[in-house]
Amino acid sequence: MSEATDALRVLSPVPGTALPLDSVPDPAFSAGMVGPGVAIHPEPGQEGGQDRQQDAVSPLTGTLIKLHPHAFVVLAPDRTRGVLVHLGIDTVKLAGDGFTLLAEQGQRVEAGTPIVRWCPGSVAAAGKPSVVPVVALDASAEALTEVAHGAVEHGDPLFVWG
Repeated sequence: MSEATDALRVLSPVPGTALPLDSVPDPAFSAGMVGPGVAIHPEPGQEGGQDRQQDAVSPLTGTLIKLHPHAFVVLAPDRTRGVLVHLGIDTVKLAGDGFTLLAEQGQRVEAGTPIVRWCPGSVAAAGKPSVVPVVALDASAEALTEVAHGAVEHGDPLFVWG
């Protein structure tokens, strides 16, 4: 870590179980081609089962530079580090069905700001994995520390990008 770069704490955008990125059933994510990070396997809701909608929230304070129904990128205030949140695998093929945008591209967001409302159970029912990769774009695996494992809630620490 250089002296000029502050450590960036990346928080969980969804509740579930944090597992290594290599558990994602997509080679671009599991092989780290997109970047290092954490996979979150969403848990079915206690009320309403897997069909319960939930909000995916910003994992850090910054600017929402890319926004699609199934994925978004938040650029940190230093404007050199971006974090991708991808809601499910192959969910681009759902053409936005089951996803509601709650923010706008270009918007400045605080960590915890709701970005997309979605239903992991509906994604799974459509035959798509509902796992959520959270990826540090253009980072080396060595740049991430304090990587979470196990149960996480919205806003729990996922990793520190130094």
